[in-house]
This record gives sequence, structure tokens and C-alpha cells, in this order.
Amino acid sequence: MIPLRSSERHYTPSTVNLVLIAINVLVWLYELSLGGGSQLNRFIATYGMVPDRLSPSSVVTSMFIHGGWLHILGNMWFLWIFGRGIEDILGHAKYLVFYFLCGIAAGVVHILVNANSPVPTVGASGAIAGVMGAYLIKFPRARVVTLVPIFFFLTTLDIPAAFLLLYWFAIQFFSGVGSVGYSNASSGDVAWFAHIGGFLAGMGLVVLMAPRQPRYQQWS
Repeated sequence: MIPLRSSERHYTPSTVNLVLIAINVLVWLYELSLGGGSQLNRFIATYGMVPDRLSPSSVVTSMFIHGGWLHILGNMWFLWIFGRGIEDILGHAKYLVFYFLCGIAAGVVHILVNANSPVPTVGASGAIAGVMGAYLIKFPRARVVTLVPIFFFLTTLDIPAAFLLLYWFAIQFFSGVGSVGYSNASSGDVAWFAHIGGFLAGMGLVVLMAPRQPRYQQWS
């Protein structure tokens, strides 16, 4: 299921969200300029997060590196759909802090589960999972127009945000649990536990960081 747009109203420009997307895209363009050989592999090994030889700075730098077109397009699209509302309620500065804290929490959980893995982990999905967890808390009744495959056709459905996000989290959770017995690396090249950690961190952090009395209705 691919979300296309959400119903919550925005009252401030999504400045930080746009800057984060722009930085990710610029880094991706730099990766493309390296080609697909040793230079790119060296870049990912240096700035990606490698649990068995961890560099603390790589927990942050890995959040801006992606492994393919679908990886970055999917991440940036989800960040755009769900990040605007969270930036709106937190404000620009707190949203930036929130985003990095979610990404760091996701990285820590991934490292704890895969402590001996030599596989570099990259991508913004842990931080974006935190944004989605926050969205579940703050906009559960928002409606999300979603592209859904039904048999051999594609159609759009108006789905409650709570259902969509809980469905997404359930996939991450059961996939993560199912991957434990196979290897100490991420099963299928997906860091399931980073997604789980980021999502739960986002749910908790938005409660701590958001205003107690929002100045406007949080969903339409």
C-alpha cells in the first residue's frame, strides 16, 4: 500500500522536512556519481553503520545514504507524506531534533540486535519510522488516500491513518521476529528492528516534545 496524501491541515511551511529531503537527494546523487564499483563500496563502508566496528558518527551519517532508487524514493515519499504534520505541531527546531533522535534510537536498536554483523546498514527509514510513530499518536483519525493493489488492478482507498500505520508496524514486527533465527544480519537486506525501534521512539518522543495543548485541531 502506497500513501498518496493525508487529510490533516498544515499551518506552517514544512521547511525542515524539505531540507532533509534535499540533503538525502544530494547525497544520493553523489553516490550515483561514484558509479557502482569500489568507490561506492568504500563510501558505504566508511559512512554506513557497521555494527561490529561501530563508529558513533556513522549512526548519523548512515541516515543520509541509500542503496537504490526504490530505497530513496520510498523513504522520501513517506517522509513527505507524514513528516509535514509532525513538523507542524513540533515546530522546525524541535522537529529536527526529533528526527535525529528517532534515527539514533533506530540505529541503537539495530546494533543491539545485530552486534556482530559486518554488514553496513544505510537509509533514513529508522528516522522516518519515528515520524510515522508520531503520526499515529497525533493524527490517528486522519484519512490517508492510499494506492492499493486488488488482484491485477490498482485502486485508491481512503484509509484511517491508525489502520495504515499499525498495519505497517505489524509487518515490521513480525518480519523482524521471523528474521531472528536466520542470521545476525538483517533478513532480506531490511533492518526490521531499526524500523521497530524508530517507530516506538517516535511514539514516545512526540508525547514528550509536543505541546500539551495544541493551538489547532490535529485532524480533519
